[in-house]
Formats: sequence, C-alpha cells, structure tokens
Amino acid sequence: MNLQKTANLPTNWRIVLGFWALICVVYLARALFSGGTIPLISGSDDAMRLVVVSDWLSGQNWFDHTQYRLNTPFGANIHWSRLIDLPIAGLIVVLKPFVGANAPLLAAWVLPLLWLVALLYLSVGLSVRLAGPQAVLPGLVLPVLSAAVMVEFAPGRVDHHNVQIILTLALLYTSVMAWKNPRWALWAGLAAATSLAIAIEAVPQIATAIAVFGLFWVADPKKGATIRLFGFGFAGAAMVHLAIAFPPSQWFVPACDAFSIVYVAAALGVAAVFLILPFLALSSWWARLLAGGGLGLAMLGVLLVLFPLCRGGPYAAIDPWLAENWLSQIIEAKPAWNSFAALPAYTLGIALPPVIALILVGWIALKKPATPEIASMRAEWLILGAFLLVGIAVMLVQVRGARLVAGMIAPAGAFAIIFVRQRYLKSKSIIDALALLGTWLIFSGLAVAVIAGLVLPKGGDEIPATVSAGPSKFACMQPEAFEGLAMLDPQRIMAPVDLGAHLLLNTPHAVVGAPYHRNEQGLIDTFNFFNEPLAQSRSILKERGISLVVTCPVMAEMRGFSDAPETAFVNRVKNGTLPDWLKDISVTGSPLRIYEVTE
Repeated sequence: MNLQKTANLPTNWRIVLGFWALICVVYLARALFSGGTIPLISGSDDAMRLVVVSDWLSGQNWFDHTQYRLNTPFGANIHWSRLIDLPIAGLIVVLKPFVGANAPLLAAWVLPLLWLVALLYLSVGLSVRLAGPQAVLPGLVLPVLSAAVMVEFAPGRVDHHNVQIILTLALLYTSVMAWKNPRWALWAGLAAATSLAIAIEAVPQIATAIAVFGLFWVADPKKGATIRLFGFGFAGAAMVHLAIAFPPSQWFVPACDAFSIVYVAAALGVAAVFLILPFLALSSWWARLLAGGGLGLAMLGVLLVLFPLCRGGPYAAIDPWLAENWLSQIIEAKPAWNSFAALPAYTLGIALPPVIALILVGWIALKKPATPEIASMRAEWLILGAFLLVGIAVMLVQVRGARLVAGMIAPAGAFAIIFVRQRYLKSKSIIDALALLGTWLIFSGLAVAVIAGLVLPKGGDEIPATVSAGPSKFACMQPEAFEGLAMLDPQRIMAPVDLGAHLLLNTPHAVVGAPYHRNEQGLIDTFNFFNEPLAQSRSILKERGISLVVTCPVMAEMRGFSDAPETAFVNRVKNGTLPDWLKDISVTGSPLRIYEVTE
C-alpha cells in the first residue's frame, strides 16, 4: 500500500460532526436505559471537580486551592488546575439563565461531548496524515471502540482525564507534523506545557516528546531551528502556566506531585539544552547522540540536586501507611498483570490493541521501503512508535496509563484496515472478508474485551462479592439519596472515603475524608474511625467536632480491614450492636445510613 502525502488535506467536518452526533445519540440512549441505576456523576473526581467549580463561582479566589469542607474542620489543599475549571464554569454561567440550578448537571452532560469533537478531529487528522485519505473512517471509529478512551468522554466525566487524552494526542500530532514543518514544534511545546500544568500523569509522554525532538537533531543537524522552537514553546508556556496558577509568593515553592517550579525548571532546562545543541558542530550522528544525551543527563542531575524531594518519585512524601493500605490498593494504579488477575477481559481489551499497533508500526517503519513516499514517512511512523512504546511501558506499570496510549492506535489500525480492505476488493474472497472483519476487531478494545470475556475465566473483581441484599453503591451516589441530608443545617460528617466527594456535591455539609492524597490526616482518621476500636473512633469524632456518621452499607470500605478488631465500627455495624452514643436517624427509603452523634 502506498502512503500518500496528506499534510495539507483538509478535515471533512461534516463527516466528523455527523459521526459525533451519532455517538451523542448512543450516549443519550445509554443514559435513558441506565440512568435509574447509575448516576450521571459516579466518580469521586468528577463530583469533587463540580464542588471546586461551585466554590470558585461562589467567590473563592482563583489562587486559593483549599477545599474548606474537606478534612473538616481544618480544610485540605486540592492541587488541581483551574484550567479545567474554566470551561465547566463558563458553561454553567451560560446555561444558568435557562435551566437555573440544573446548570451544573447540564454542563456535566455537555462538556465531555464537546471534548469528544476535539478527540475525533485529532484522531482523524493523525490517521490521515500517516495512512492516507482512506483513514478517515478508522480514525473516527477506532477511538470510540476503546473502553479506555470512551469512558472518559461519557457525560458526567468533567475531571481532567479527557483533556489529558486530547493534549497527549495533540502532542503526538504536532510532533509528527514538526518533522517536516518546524512551526509545529512550537505548538508541540505548548501542548506539552499545558498538559503538564493540568496534571503530571502525562510526564512519560512529555519526556517522549522531548526525546523525539532531541533525536530530530541527532538524525539531521539541520533540525536545530525545530528543536529550539519546541524548547521555547515548552519553557515559555510553562512559565505562563506557573504565573496564572499560583500567586507570586508560591512561584518558587517546590512540589513533586503537581505542577510547580520543579517542572518549570525542567522545561527551562530542556529549552537551554535545545538552544545549545545546534551550536555544536558535530558531523556524525553518534557524536550528536552522545552530546545530546550527556547534556540531558547533566540537566536531569542538576534538577535532582535542586529538588531532592523528587528523587523518590511524585508520591515519595505520602505517609507510608497510606501508600501501603490505600494508594497501592487502587486498581488503576496497579501493574497490568495485577489488573489482568482482577479483570482479565477488560485488561486484555485495553492492552492488546496498542501492542498490536506497536508491532505494526515497527513493521511499517523498519521494512525496506518500496517507494519514495513510504521512505519519506518513515520518521513520522517512528515518532508514533516511540509514543506507543513508552505508553505501553507505562501501562504495564500502572494500568491507568492505557487511557493515554489508547488514543494513539488509530493510525496503525487504519493502515492495517486499508491494506486488508484493498486485498479484499481485489479478491472478493471469504477469507479476505473475514480478515478484514478480524482487523477491525483486533484494534477494537471493546470487541477484544467482549470476546475475551466469553473465553477467559472470570477474574477476582469480576466474581460478585457476597453481600447482603440491598441497593448497589451507585444508589448511594444518586442525588435523591442525599435529599434528607441536604435539608439539615450544615454539619461535620464522618463517612467512607469513597462517599466523601458526593456528600460535598449534594449537601452543604463538611466531611473528613475523600480519596485525595494531599488530605493525608483526613484519610488516616477516616480509615481509623471505621477500623480501630470504638474508643479511638470516639476520640476522632470529638477532636473534629463530628455530629453525623453517614455510611453506604454496600460500599467495599464497610467490609473493613481484615485485621479490624471486633470492637471496630465496621464490625459493630455488621453485628447490629451500635454504641449508645450513636442514634440511627436514617431517612426511610434512602440507601444511606445516617447516625447522629448524641454525646
């Protein structure tokens, strides 16, 4: 198959928007079918994001990242970027005159679907650039067939993950385009810095882009202007993001777990290295490789000296007990092999397509070119291969990396589909027809997951736990579950960690714990309240002035730790032997259990 030059091929917006409208209809149908059992806002991060936006719209300072109703009565820092808050708040302001108090929920419906347009646009653009104009359909369809991607663009997903997927794909796209057009390198730097300012989860992909641009110069010393533009864009945008994220008094406060002067210094270091390299008159590629690698390592060493707290990684400062008993238990933070044991079908669905894509990209990039057109595209395919390789490596270490790498498979999938389709059109044979169907399926994460689910035995998390009859945990997150609580005057609540953000969203009350690592003491006190002897639990309530304990009986946290004593709250609830200082005031019909602290 010939790879065609398509750098200036315009995107057919009617096709993109038409397909997008179809997906919106699918989402609407799913909501009508499952809305009674699964709430629109089912994730803690999405609930907390709406809380943060609401507080900002109510007058909280742009630079104030404290959530005052969390870790009650002390408050806790939420290190999230206001860049994500802006479009949510803008939609709420626009919609409020028309729908009133329902504006936040309608904004949560609309915004992820608007982000989906950007994803489809980038996927089509990258696929057409690499695989030719026939790649439009696979470029549209394959991202939608990825569970790892599409779950982040479903209505209600207002946190930052969908934006990070878009920015990572934009970084890949601009890096590919920059190989032949240096101006795109500036946009790549802007995408890298903006992604970093929103969250550090894309650091491996940003490091990949830095390495790719360094290799531009190694392969061709005439690319000096290209790498300088990337460095200037990266460092300049990073400084701007620091200036708009924090007041001047915090510009030089280091942090490893979120955007800070640490990462701005890294961006400045990259810009300095990329400024120096083109001045080195080195004739051989290996000499340029050694020079670039040496300067890069020297820059990294300076950063580690300047910021020693980051030597242990972004979460080195977290309490060791929390790291062992909470952070390490989050399924999406576990390695792929642990995820496979727990959720084999899902894990295979998110892991197999990018691995197949990487193998195919390697074959395309490294095979002997049959035409000058193929040879001219080799570098672009190698750039895609570098991003895929690093993305897969991250996914193996932490399975949540799949959501960033899944958006990159469309060009390889499109190439394979076009190739097999051309064979089928020539032969019209049943075998080639089945091969074409198989090619679509192997790059469809959802199809792989469904087929794997029919073939593989169930994993640990796919076998339903034995629980008492009653509502699911999602029933505890429905807005109507909080109606009784919302009518009470603001109080301080002790609740399971995974219920905390929804209590903040749906009631005026304050909570101790929610699943955010900077709220260390709130998390520790919450776990201790539910799992330590009642005397210690009572002491925690008194110290914090807690007047209500709210639980969702079917949440996993209510099963408690395996070593929790019989006198722990979770076990006393199971046995129906509550202490006399708790009074059950639960609302009839609500899945939540509400206990008043009476003394």
